[in-house]
Amino acid sequence: MAHDDSSQFAPSWLSALDIQGSSTRSQAKRVRSFSRLWRAFMRARVFIAGVLLLLQAFVVLTGSGGPPWLVAVCAVHLSASIAVLVWWRPVQPGYSFRLQWLLTIGVDLLVFALLQSFQQGGINYTPLFALPVLLASILGSLVFALGTAALITLYLLVEASLSAPLLTDVSTARFLQTGLTGTGFFLVAFLANQLAARLAREEAVAQSSQAAARSQAQVNELVIEGLTEGVLVVDQHGMVRNTNPAAQAMLMGQRQMQGTKLLLSARDNWAGLFNLVNETFVVGHPLESELTIELDDHTTHRLHARTRLTQDSSGQAAGLCVLFLEDLREVEARVRTEKLASMGRMSAAVAHEIRNPLSAITQANALLDEEVKDAGQKRLTRMIDQNAQRLSRIVDDILNVARVRPEPASLQAPSLPLDQTVRQITHEWSRQNPAPGVLSVHTHAGGVQVGFDPDHLRRLLVNLLDNALRHASRQAASIRVITQPSGPDRCRLSVWSDGKPLETSVRRHLFEPFFSSESRSSGLGLYICRELCERYGAEITYQRSALDQREGNEFLVLMPATEGQRAPVQQNLAYAESLPPIMRPRRTRGEPPPTNR
Repeated sequence: MAHDDSSQFAPSWLSALDIQGSSTRSQAKRVRSFSRLWRAFMRARVFIAGVLLLLQAFVVLTGSGGPPWLVAVCAVHLSASIAVLVWWRPVQPGYSFRLQWLLTIGVDLLVFALLQSFQQGGINYTPLFALPVLLASILGSLVFALGTAALITLYLLVEASLSAPLLTDVSTARFLQTGLTGTGFFLVAFLANQLAARLAREEAVAQSSQAAARSQAQVNELVIEGLTEGVLVVDQHGMVRNTNPAAQAMLMGQRQMQGTKLLLSARDNWAGLFNLVNETFVVGHPLESELTIELDDHTTHRLHARTRLTQDSSGQAAGLCVLFLEDLREVEARVRTEKLASMGRMSAAVAHEIRNPLSAITQANALLDEEVKDAGQKRLTRMIDQNAQRLSRIVDDILNVARVRPEPASLQAPSLPLDQTVRQITHEWSRQNPAPGVLSVHTHAGGVQVGFDPDHLRRLLVNLLDNALRHASRQAASIRVITQPSGPDRCRLSVWSDGKPLETSVRRHLFEPFFSSESRSSGLGLYICRELCERYGAEITYQRSALDQREGNEFLVLMPATEGQRAPVQQNLAYAESLPPIMRPRRTRGEPPPTNR
C-alpha cells in the first residue's frame, strides 16, 4: 500500500537520487523504528507479568482465591518475558508465524487463559487479552491480528459455555457478553492494524521527502559554493547569517570566516554594503548599487551589489536580505572575451582594409626611392619601408591570434643566440625610451641558441619592457633583464621591475585579451606575449620576487634550447651556480633543479 501512495506523487529530478541513495537508508530507518516499537511492547509485557505475579502472590497469601500453582505460572511468564526482552532480537513477522511470535503472543494467551479459567472471586482477566491483540495488530499483519482476535473469541465462547448450563438466562448473558467482547477485539485488531499501516506509510513518505529535501539542500549548497557571484544572507541588524566562498574572497580576500559572526557595520570599508541593506529594508524592494571595497593598501574590489528580500508564505517580508555581489572585473573580462570573438569575425575585413593601403604605401615608397638621390632622403625612404613592414607584421600577428595556430612541431623557427639578441633588442629599446640607468641587462646564457623568430622575440621582449616601464619607479636599475640557463634543456629570460604588487583580481586575468588596469592600454600586450610563447613551445609566467632586497614583479619566459645547443646549456649550469645570489637562477614551480650531468 505504501508503494501505491508514493506513486501518486509527481516525479522529481531528484527521484533517481532518492531511489539509489535513500532506499537503503529508509529501510534501515524502518528497521530501527520497528525495533524501538517492539522493545516498547516487550517492556509492557514485562511490566504486566510483574504486576500479575504480585497480584497472584497476594491472592494466594490472603486465601482469597486461585490455586497456588498459578504463582509459578506467573513467575514463568515473567521470566519468559524478561528473556525475550534481553536475549531475543526483533524479527518482522510478515505473513508467516515465527517461533518468536509464538513465544510472545502464544505465551501471553496461554497464561491469560489459565488465569481466567482458574480465577476465584471477582477478578476478571479478560481485558488483558487486548495486549496480544495490539501486539499482533501493530507489529504483525492484518491476517495475524484477526487470527489472534478469533482465537481469543473462541476461547471466551468455550469458557462461557462451560461456566453455565445452556439455554438459561445466565448462559445467554454470558454468550452475549462474550460476543460483544470478541467483536471489540476484532475491531481493535482491524483499526490498530490500519492505523499502524497508515503511520508506516506516512513515515515512509516523510523519510522520502526528507531525503529529497536533504539532497536538494546539498545541491543548493554546491551550486552556491561554486558560484563566482558572491552571496550573503543578512538580517535587519546587519548580521551576516550565511555566505559563500566567492563573497568571502570579495570581502576578506584569501582569509576565510567560517564559524565567525560578521557585522557589516563592524568595518568601515563595508559601510556601503551596510547602508544598501538598511535602505532595502526601509523601502521594502530590491536595490542595486556599485561599491568599492578596499581590502588593503594594494587590493581594491569594485563590486556590483544587488539586494533581494525574502518572503514568508503570506507574502510578507521575513526579515532577511539576500545580497548578491559581482566583481566588476569579472564582468569586464566577459566583455573582453566578447570583444575578442568580435575581433575574430572582423579579422578578414581588417586584413583587406589595412593591407591594401599598406601595399600602396610600400609601392609608392619604392617608386620614390628610385627617384631620390640625396642621402638624407634615402634614409627617410628606408625608414618608411621599415615601418611599413613592421606594421604589416603587426597586422599578421593580430590576425594569427584570431586564426587557428599551427602546431609547434610543424613550425620551423630559426635558431638565434639568446644573449646577443636580447642585448640588441634592449639597446634599441633604451634608445627609443630615454631613461638613464633605469634598465640593467645581465646575460648569462652563453652562446646558447633558442628556436624563436627574431621579430617575434623582439615583440615579446619589447611588450614586457613597456609593461615594466609603466609600473617601475624609474630609479636606477628599477628594470632588469636577465638571461640564464634553467635545467638541462631550457633557457630563462626574466624581466623584473620594482613595481607595486598586483591585485589578486588583476593577476587572474593578466594574460587575457583586452584586459588592462589602465584605461589607455589596449590590453593585448601580455596576451600576444603568451600566444607567441605558446607558438614556439615556450612558457611565460608571473611571480612576485626580490632582487637586492627589493620586492618587484617578474615575468619569466622559459624557452627550449635548440637540439644542437643542449650541451652548452648543461655547461652553463655550473657557471650560473657561481653567480652572485642576485643573479642565480630562481626556480619556478614545476621547474627541475639545475644539475650538471
